[in-house]
Amino acid sequence: MPTSRSHRRQFLGALALGATAFTARGAFAEELTRTPTANEGPFYPTKLPVDTDNDLLIINDGITPAVGEITHLSGRILDASGEPLRNAMIEIWQCDKDGTYLKQHTQNQGTFDTNFQGYGRFLTGSTGEYYFRTIKPVPYRGRPAAHIHARVWKGSKKLLTTECFIKGFASNEQDGQFRQIRSRDPKGHAMLCLDFAAVKSSKIGELAAKWDIVLNHTPEA
Repeated sequence: MPTSRSHRRQFLGALALGATAFTARGAFAEELTRTPTANEGPFYPTKLPVDTDNDLLIINDGITPAVGEITHLSGRILDASGEPLRNAMIEIWQCDKDGTYLKQHTQNQGTFDTNFQGYGRFLTGSTGEYYFRTIKPVPYRGRPAAHIHARVWKGSKKLLTTECFIKGFASNEQDGQFRQIRSRDPKGHAMLCLDFAAVKSSKIGELAAKWDIVLNHTPEA
């Protein structure tokens, strides 16, 4: 039987995904801009956390949430022809509020918000939709642009590794990766810069960001 926590996640997911639906097929598909690739970086977790679901703020049945600006990150995954990609696995990983990754914590036992999952994954539905509840990304030493890493899989095939940024973030231009992606793909780069907008109905300052990911090929290619 579903727990009250799973009901809460389902509700949050439905709430966040309600605004993401759109159709990009036929003649409009050729107008889609592909999502650029980005380096994986050194901090992909070599050991996954015990909880790998799409709510990075609460670990298992814990009651203490991670510290940070609550963010609802949602969107759709589409293939190169504009068709939604069903049963694709999207995973994200990011640092905690103080700029420490889960990998750094597990390897060096450095300071880390142990209530923050640091990593999550989601299996897309029939319309290619995904949803995560996490924190607004922050910069850290070596990466002035706050960002969230993402990777998309279809079965055992890795389709894309990329990352998203905060649109207009003050130190974006100091970040080499940010500038490099823009230099090789200016149009695609714009897809990686997200508005983290206030959720008007939230009384605790929650944010929402929409990120639609368009693959550069179809899984069958």
